[in-house]
Amino acid sequence: MVSVGSKALPSRATRTHNLTNVNSMGEHEYESYNQGSSSKKGMRRKPKKGSAGFHSDDSNKTVASVQDSRTFEHENYSADQGSRIRKQVDPETSKYFSEIANLFESDEVEFEERLLICGNALEETKGKEFEIATDYILSHTLETILQGCDADHLCGFLQSCAKDFPSIAMDRSGSHVAEAALKSLAAHLQDEEVRPLVEETLTVICKVIGANSVDVMCNCHGSHVLRSLLCLCKGVQPQNSGYYFSKSTTVLAERLNLKEIPSKKDDGTNFQSGFPDLLKLLVSEMLKHARKWIKTLQVDQFSSLTTLRVLAGNDEEVLHVIPILLGCKDKNIDEGNFIETKVAPEILNLLNETEFSHLMEVVLEVSPEVLFNELFTKVFKNSLLDLSSYPCGNFVVQALISHTSSQPLLELIWEELGPNMEDLFKMGRPGVVAALIAASERLHVNEHKCCQVLAGTVCSVDESPKWIVPRLLFLDSYFASEDRSNWSWQSGAKMNVMGSLILQAIFRFKSEYIQPFITSIISMEATHVLEAVRDTKGSHVIEAFLTSGASGKHKFRLVKKLQTHFGEVALSSSGAFTIEKCFTACNLSLRETIVSELAAVGNELSRTKQGYYLLRRLDVEGYAASPDHWRSKQASKESTYKDFYATFGSSNTKSTKNDGFLADNSNTKSNPKNVKEMRKEIDQSLTSAAPFLSMHGMNKNPKDAKKKHKRNAQDGAEDDNSSKKKKKSKKEKNESGHDDKKTSKKRHRDGNISEASPKKLKA
Repeated sequence: MVSVGSKALPSRATRTHNLTNVNSMGEHEYESYNQGSSSKKGMRRKPKKGSAGFHSDDSNKTVASVQDSRTFEHENYSADQGSRIRKQVDPETSKYFSEIANLFESDEVEFEERLLICGNALEETKGKEFEIATDYILSHTLETILQGCDADHLCGFLQSCAKDFPSIAMDRSGSHVAEAALKSLAAHLQDEEVRPLVEETLTVICKVIGANSVDVMCNCHGSHVLRSLLCLCKGVQPQNSGYYFSKSTTVLAERLNLKEIPSKKDDGTNFQSGFPDLLKLLVSEMLKHARKWIKTLQVDQFSSLTTLRVLAGNDEEVLHVIPILLGCKDKNIDEGNFIETKVAPEILNLLNETEFSHLMEVVLEVSPEVLFNELFTKVFKNSLLDLSSYPCGNFVVQALISHTSSQPLLELIWEELGPNMEDLFKMGRPGVVAALIAASERLHVNEHKCCQVLAGTVCSVDESPKWIVPRLLFLDSYFASEDRSNWSWQSGAKMNVMGSLILQAIFRFKSEYIQPFITSIISMEATHVLEAVRDTKGSHVIEAFLTSGASGKHKFRLVKKLQTHFGEVALSSSGAFTIEKCFTACNLSLRETIVSELAAVGNELSRTKQGYYLLRRLDVEGYAASPDHWRSKQASKESTYKDFYATFGSSNTKSTKNDGFLADNSNTKSNPKNVKEMRKEIDQSLTSAAPFLSMHGMNKNPKDAKKKHKRNAQDGAEDDNSSKKKKKSKKEKNESGHDDKKTSKKRHRDGNISEASPKKLKA
């Protein structure tokens, strides 16, 4: 690795080319494709059977053969463009760059000198930019130079190599150089004086990239550079580009309401230093040159998500681009008919293609409401259950459900999928069920019915409801069982991820809707509860229940089953979080039991990652030092909380006040953020009052007593208006002057420290 300041550039050998928005509920294979990628322009290896784009079932052979023919067409197109042959870098230039690399690694170069060296080095690259940028070793040094040079030399380098920029971007080593140059441009945009120069440079780059857009988009290295260029034109800083390169876990969290879904409107605004005209130019150039190859790009592994996310919020552009990417004509778009009737069946058939499913997921994410509704009506309606059975198509259904924003539309989706939850589980599609449950809770559609159908799916009317939660925790094991009626708890087996997420979503519903689930979880045996807490997936379910709208008495019954095991649970990897939720949900006596068990393992707990936080949060050391004072402090907190909720809580909160457990009061949906903030303020206020409470009526620290005595003596001296001796007055005056000198000296010293810090950092 080559270090630049405090950052490190990744090694070429270790760089991973992740597809944006790969869904976490299924891995889309593409490693074999990357390994077969050639650095030559546009050359790609056909995926083998069993890899991305191919499926073992006969129903998909036709679609796979279509992809084969389209890939072959694009390879012929790329071959016609010719391949760029890289010349050897002359020994003198190689030696020069090696000396620069050694000099920078020594960290003995001042900032001004570094700028001069970088500028001179870029002057030496003229006419040899492609050869140096694509050299495996020299390209590392070139990256460092591009990140350390001034704007004039950076823009001069990019304009000089503009004709070769697409070839550089598609090279294994050159792609890193291209991205480093774009990041450096983004950093220079903080200076408004260089903005015209940067815009001029980007205009040249956008034109050459647009003219070679098909090759760049379909190249595993070039697609990364193209996305970075689009983000730069959009005005997205590299450190804020997570939305455009979102990880699969982020997508799953958004679909299940575990993370707020970004606003489409906000994604189109709130940007600084962007170039909207350049973005429009680049997208139009890409569409212009790629229109002939749209059928190929629809199923290409790297091109699918290149443009759409940067257009989110710009409804006019999105309404123009998406229909073209889906194979529709401009004429119909202008007439307001976005999706052609004859194209809809083709779209539906392609949804089992890995790459096209990725494209459609993002289409649904960024589509304005008018286009979203038309897609549902013409493409998805009456096909959702069949589409859910597809290995890739079911992810599109999840995206459709999670991005639905209207209640009437969710009602239509529910009519197709809601009554078929059991079939979805049997098909191995719990992700679709989870998305449907989360959407029902988010839009308040069929909430009670949703809970009833789910409970009936895993537990018949004749059976005890106690099995509902265990069967969802071991979802795959239950539905794989031949005799489900005699299914029992699977001790030692791993709990199901999607079953855990479904239960977490269920416990966000109102308590009156989830009574069977509450009955089930509090009916679990103590050994089963302990086993669930030890498992990460199970512990999340327990925490979701403890923060749900269930009554305090029900929560108490569950927490009671962990008694004598609180210390053991806290020592596990995720147990500290669960113990904190247990503590909040309990009454004072059980809280004391929890803290006493934690105190017994305090030394071991303090050495764990979350243990130190838990010990402080529950004031375990305070309990060990003085149990009586700890009890009075907790009682004071509980009294303050009750008074607060009696005054500001909802009517539902007041009605549950007599339960005596704080968990009831924490589940109000009226302004939860404000309640949480006010609760934190109460905690801080009570904590700040602790020293006074701890000293009241107890032996005081001798040093504190001495300081207090001194302050009282000074106050008495100020209040004493009687005549004093001149000698004493003079002495007090001298002491006061001495204090002022000390204060002045201290301030002067602090100022020196603050002034010295930047020098030290600079050095």
